[in-house]
Amino acid sequence: MEEKNMEIATVGGGCFWCTEAVFQEVKGVETIVSGYTGGTVPGTPTYREVCSGLTGHAEVVQLTFDADVISFQEILIIFMATHDPTTLNRQGADVGTQYRSVIFYHDELQKQTAEAVVKELSEYYDAPIVTEIAAAETFHKAEAEHQNYYRQHQQQGYCSYVITPKLTKLRKLFADKLK
Repeated sequence: MEEKNMEIATVGGGCFWCTEAVFQEVKGVETIVSGYTGGTVPGTPTYREVCSGLTGHAEVVQLTFDADVISFQEILIIFMATHDPTTLNRQGADVGTQYRSVIFYHDELQKQTAEAVVKELSEYYDAPIVTEIAAAETFHKAEAEHQNYYRQHQQQGYCSYVITPKLTKLRKLFADKLK
């Protein structure tokens, strides 16, 4: 059996349900866990606490991916294209620091790659990219009801109006990267 070249990526593009749904369709992404990171309050935060905006945590997904199938750079390009990296602490109707656009890097190479991707993609946006690039911190897995959310609730209003269009864009722009 061939050994895989597994790496971790942690990104936040607003609501973690959206980002999770996007990466569930990407070839080479093995696991996706919705959770919280980047906060200033000790302990494991709850969804309600994070949504209050008082903990400083961002809603993120932590991906485990096979770097021989998809690179960290490609992960970031998909991430940037499937959310709005130009709105500070906001994605659509979701407002607050918990919905910030952020890349949490796990090593110096990921940091350099993130900086290069943001710089390269900035020319494609009318407004400046405000995506934060920060060192990975303690990751807290979100409650069970937030895992695999879109697949379990596709007919819910938020899912059909917010997440489905992101998946349509993903499928159009990155068809060659899909499972």
